[in-house]
Amino acid sequence: MKPHLQDLLRAALNAACAELGAAAPAANIVIDATKDKVHGDFASNLAMVCAKGLGQPPRKFAEALVRHLPASPRVAKVEIAGPGFINFFLTGDALSALLPEILAAGETWGQDRSGAKGKVMVEFVSANPTGPMHVGHGRGAAYGDTLANLLAATGYAVHREYYINDAGRQVDVLTVSVWLRYLEAGGETLSFPKRGYPADYIRRSAESIRAAHGAAFQRPAADLYRDLAPEPQLPEGADDKTKDAIKLQQEAYLDRLIERARALLGGEGYAQITRAALDDQLAVIRATLAAFHVRFDQWYSERALVESGFAKTAIERLHTAGYVYEKDGAQWLKTSDYGDEKDRVLFKADGAATYFANDLAYHVDKLDRGYPLLVDVWGADHHGYIARVRAAIEMLTQRKDALHVALMQFVTLSSGRMGKRSGNFVTLQDLIDEVGADATRFFYLARSHDQHLEFDIDLARSQSNDNPVYYVQYAHARICSVFRQLAEKGGTYDRDAGLAALARLDTEEEKNLLTVLGKYPELLQIAAGNRTPHTLAFYVQDLAAALHAYYNQHKFLIDDAELQNARLVLIEATRTVLRGALGLLGVEPKDSM
Repeated sequence: MKPHLQDLLRAALNAACAELGAAAPAANIVIDATKDKVHGDFASNLAMVCAKGLGQPPRKFAEALVRHLPASPRVAKVEIAGPGFINFFLTGDALSALLPEILAAGETWGQDRSGAKGKVMVEFVSANPTGPMHVGHGRGAAYGDTLANLLAATGYAVHREYYINDAGRQVDVLTVSVWLRYLEAGGETLSFPKRGYPADYIRRSAESIRAAHGAAFQRPAADLYRDLAPEPQLPEGADDKTKDAIKLQQEAYLDRLIERARALLGGEGYAQITRAALDDQLAVIRATLAAFHVRFDQWYSERALVESGFAKTAIERLHTAGYVYEKDGAQWLKTSDYGDEKDRVLFKADGAATYFANDLAYHVDKLDRGYPLLVDVWGADHHGYIARVRAAIEMLTQRKDALHVALMQFVTLSSGRMGKRSGNFVTLQDLIDEVGADATRFFYLARSHDQHLEFDIDLARSQSNDNPVYYVQYAHARICSVFRQLAEKGGTYDRDAGLAALARLDTEEEKNLLTVLGKYPELLQIAAGNRTPHTLAFYVQDLAAALHAYYNQHKFLIDDAELQNARLVLIEATRTVLRGALGLLGVEPKDSM
């Protein structure tokens, strides 16, 4: 309805300005639903926005706008209030006129799949492939996937990408951890390093390598520890300063183990274990994301980026432009000139690239691939990283708006015992197995991503109206049950007859349901534009509430065939919008419950 009223006002603005001999201003025409129906259904402040620039009193210009408004079968009357508000009163069938549009368009009603707004890349999840995804990763997965759905549904050409952090020290830690478990499985006795990855999934990777390669990578533990000082141990009762010092020493010890593993295995042997370990972890991540209804258009390897030489090429572009300087043997980027709190190191004195250098190169590559808008979904602990990446992008593009970062706040689990755990932490797959993919996604999305989320496991498992995903899916199932009952009774549904009788939909519950349906197209634009998928989760709960209220007050299968068909049209349209909205949320609509 709002777009229709905007079109009417735009036509009136052009005509009123022509009458004044002035060019129509490029005004943003705002239409708001009124809080009190005494003042109509919708109101606009357009006259007050434009009057001053046209040298007109606001109320007088409002009168001119109303005089030039085109006639509309959806508008019963228009009134001017206060200093120049224009209030619209709709006809009784104005909202019901949406129903044939909904049924004609199907589940894509209210959406724009043209891609006309341009290309956007949404990069999300990107969890390190050194272990299973945990419940925190799940929030970013649900958010990123739903945001990509919303952007695609509101006119953008969307590309979804997972950045695989398969380069850097964490991969070496994964490699040596798996290899040490492999040696243990082969009968060697060793002490597992304190800073290695000790979880059970490391043992499973080691067993897979042994099953595939036998003893090809077996080496004596004596060779591993020869001339190697023992690992420092943390003394009981140590203070924080001592703990931090010992942790650094343990990390240094782990680095020596990595160097020794490279020497004993040789370059190709070490690389084989790395590839096998990464492939194993990525397979688990891919399977979890598939179970979570999340898909990607591309999985982009950091290792491939580095090996291609693109990271150094990208940095050279910044160097040529004068943004890079040398200090203490290292190369620094002048990010402080672009809003960062200090300059950042790109290459250390030993020539090794920092994580920032590779991440910066990845973003340069995104831009080079023709994506003018980049949306990144990061954990809240990456907050300090935003300014430096945004600064580098501005250096290259002179744009401040190329990068948007959504930070996912933390997730905790509450009030419920898990029937299954993969180890000493709860994985996303554990949570999906416990409460289902639908409930997991909906609970992640039912709160704004910038707020801490306490995930109530007991509530997510419950089959009650207190469970929001159950409440919404039950609304869809109720509608399906009406049509099943109709078929079981041998009745028929005449959609055309129902569309011809929409004037019969005059109860408060019907008007309320029609009003909620009418909000859907604008809601999609708001959710996508503000990058707030939770508003769509709120909307489907409102739509379900309107449907439940209608269902509880009125019968649908009645002797009055004309009214029955009209009501069936209304609930069929409601089911259609529910299915479309749930599809964007990645939640399955249930036909029965």
